[in-house]
Amino acid sequence: MTPTHAMSVASGLLLVDKPGGITSHGVVAGARRALGTRKIGHAGTLDPMATGLLILGVERATRLLGHLALHDKEYLATIRLGSATVTDDAEGEVISTSSYDDLAALTDSRIDLAIRALTGELLQVPSSVSAIKIDGKRAYARVRAGEEVELKARTVTVAAFERTSLRRESDSIDIDVRVECTTGTYIRALARDLGGALGVGAHLTMLRRTRIGAFSVDDASTPDTLGEQSL
Repeated sequence: MTPTHAMSVASGLLLVDKPGGITSHGVVAGARRALGTRKIGHAGTLDPMATGLLILGVERATRLLGHLALHDKEYLATIRLGSATVTDDAEGEVISTSSYDDLAALTDSRIDLAIRALTGELLQVPSSVSAIKIDGKRAYARVRAGEEVELKARTVTVAAFERTSLRRESDSIDIDVRVECTTGTYIRALARDLGGALGVGAHLTMLRRTRIGAFSVDDASTPDTLGEQSL
């Protein structure tokens, strides 16, 4: 049965595979139109450039979202060594680049050692373009307005941070990684800190969330099929 109006919408959770180029709020707005109800929220924001698992709560199930957001998460990502950006991802302005010689000096084993050093319990400074509020205003809004933003370090746990492949170019090294971490961990900050530890700068070029707690993106649907789902 496909719900067509608010009175017939059942409560439940929907797993969505968010595409790139759309905000998490945009997915929620589309679900509200498709399901005919305003009472929809999500657990765990994904940046517009990021793809992957977004859990939507419909009607009474919105009460569960705060608990789901606290679950551990898994991500697949690509980190580009050799340049840093103002946003710690590919959407921001490049603020530093490294030389060919500096990149050539980075052996695979040295990269792996730096990755291992960023595993376990860490004090991590969130990315300056995070959604954290400073005096009532989102950090990313302050950055985009040209303000200097300094966020306090917080304790996070990275249970797994492993390299799955590596590709070398003359001006960059791309590393594909898998990360398992506690909520509140910023993968962009991991990329930034890895580049800083290696002395070459780094930023994210791809981010995909594959798991939240026991929920997998393998079981998710695309946003354009939400209206065809039953709860």
